[in-house]
Amino acid sequence: MRDLAFIGFLLALLGLGLRRPFLFVLAYAYVDIVAPQRLTYYLLNAVPLSLIVAMLAAGGWLLADDRRGARIAPRQIVILLLLGWCGVTTGWAAFPVEAADKWDWVWKALAFTAFLPLTLRTRLRMEALALFMTLSVASIIIVGGIKTLLSGGGYGALNLMVDNNSGLYEGSTISTVAIALVPLILHLRRHGTIYPPDGRVRLFAAALIFACLILPVGTEARTGLVCIGVLGLLMLRDVRHRGAYLGALAAAVLVAAPLLPDSFTQRMGTITEYKADQSASTRLAVWRWTWDFAREHPLGGGFEAYRANRVVVATERTAGIGNTVEANPIIDKARAYHSAYFEMLGEQGFPGLLLWLAIQLGGLWRMEVIRRRYARAGPEDGWIASLATALQHAQIIYLVGAAFVAIAVQPFMLMLIGLQIGLDGWLKARDRGARRHPFVRPRAPAPAA
Repeated sequence: MRDLAFIGFLLALLGLGLRRPFLFVLAYAYVDIVAPQRLTYYLLNAVPLSLIVAMLAAGGWLLADDRRGARIAPRQIVILLLLGWCGVTTGWAAFPVEAADKWDWVWKALAFTAFLPLTLRTRLRMEALALFMTLSVASIIIVGGIKTLLSGGGYGALNLMVDNNSGLYEGSTISTVAIALVPLILHLRRHGTIYPPDGRVRLFAAALIFACLILPVGTEARTGLVCIGVLGLLMLRDVRHRGAYLGALAAAVLVAAPLLPDSFTQRMGTITEYKADQSASTRLAVWRWTWDFAREHPLGGGFEAYRANRVVVATERTAGIGNTVEANPIIDKARAYHSAYFEMLGEQGFPGLLLWLAIQLGGLWRMEVIRRRYARAGPEDGWIASLATALQHAQIIYLVGAAFVAIAVQPFMLMLIGLQIGLDGWLKARDRGARRHPFVRPRAPAPAA
């Protein structure tokens, strides 16, 4: 039944997309984020669904969409350079078979990110994409939130619709994305036009934010707790009464702490005791190995290069009260990077890392410029600073979480970058039009999606 339902959905989408090609862009966002082929049993697993929908999106834009004024932004060029560099390093990868598997989805994610801003030529389209991305991730978060409330979750035990601990269904990854999603939810709650902010929208937004905040409890991902702390600090930028906000935050922590599962509090306690935690000690050892590997291979070892590592981990254990002794060292092999920064360094070398950092830092800078420029805009443009702030805060949370999770090319976060570029390009195009006709009142953008 699941297969037939998805096939019916795709056929209906094909019929609608022939008239409104942007729907194919939204469909690709859903397919790339949720990966519905994982939820089915046979039919959709046998076809390259994401590639098909991506081709429909690109074909619809080329054949039926309005391409007037479409321009390539500097960050799109950098994304294409990173895509080309990843292809080059895949050619000399130390593990060619495994590298080819990762390249199969990475190139599509990067190529779609570079293409996406070309389609975002109206406010309605940008809002539709933000809403579609939010609801797509929400389908996973809501399931995780309900299961957390019912069972308490557990490290590696929370099943998020599929029994597959990879991609967005991996605990630390979905915890990071869930917290990064909160600023976008708040923006849509305040400035949404597709679903105007009435009582029902506000109630759903509050419930979804609650699910985002408790998901790290269910996954017991320490990265999620760190991201919640970053979110709390970022919210200080916009609150009017900071003292009241900090007081409410402290009260919420005091009320929630006794309700948390013991396994969660014990695992969070290991954040400051990394020497006694094998997982944290292994990460540090892998990071040291990656740095040494990059010094020997400055151009990178290609995707999955971590499989060559062999690290010796020395942990500590407690023997009695206050007595800490060295435990026997552990030899570990082929341990993942557990950091987007070291992932890029080990796989793509210093050139790839610099390109990736340029994409990220360029987004933070451009969103800050837009945020300040439209901070005191009137009601008609009030949404612009709000969206720029939401995209910037989401990216900051992602960059902090990415320090502990290898999500350098996570499709959802790449789409946020595409949305940043689209917003920036749309504002520049509008300003160019105003300068070209200074004595003519600008016409409202076409509402068509």
